Amino acid sequence: MTVRTGLRKAALMVHIAVSVGWLGAVAASLALAGFAVAAEDPRSVSAAYVVLEPLGWLLLVPLSIASLFTGVAQSLITVWGLVRHYWVLIKLLLNVLAVAVLLLYMQTLGALADTALAMTAGGSQIVPGFSPVIHTVGAMALLFVALALSVYKPRGLTPAGYRNRRAVPGSRVAR
Repeated sequence: MTVRTGLRKAALMVHIAVSVGWLGAVAASLALAGFAVAAEDPRSVSAAYVVLEPLGWLLLVPLSIASLFTGVAQSLITVWGLVRHYWVLIKLLLNVLAVAVLLLYMQTLGALADTALAMTAGGSQIVPGFSPVIHTVGAMALLFVALALSVYKPRGLTPAGYRNRRAVPGSRVAR
């Protein structure tokens, strides 16, 4: 199903905006996580961990889910289709994986923030870990793969895409 050009471009603009916002929020998370690892002052380490949790709930989670929904909507209103081309299907799977990992990792960020607050209140030091850095680097890599797929749109139809093309009289099957 395709829709009018104006609506399609508006939907594309929203999808790009939330996806770029997601990438920016991940970059901010990476900066905070890197700061926590490099900081010498235990209060700074604790502060970085305390900020990572609301950053996740207020930006990362909503933007990742918005990217998923706007991407699905975009594929349904354009000629690309949801499962017609491998690059669209791979982007969908990457997005679902990223959202799932993020939602699971938010529990870890909550525990890190709680520990940082408890240790700061008790006068203890929190030992910075590399887990937030590793997860944000992984998220950045995943988002850049999705970005590359969007820009380069590698050729290749899924079996469903081939069936769809053959069902339309006079259409050529792309290789």
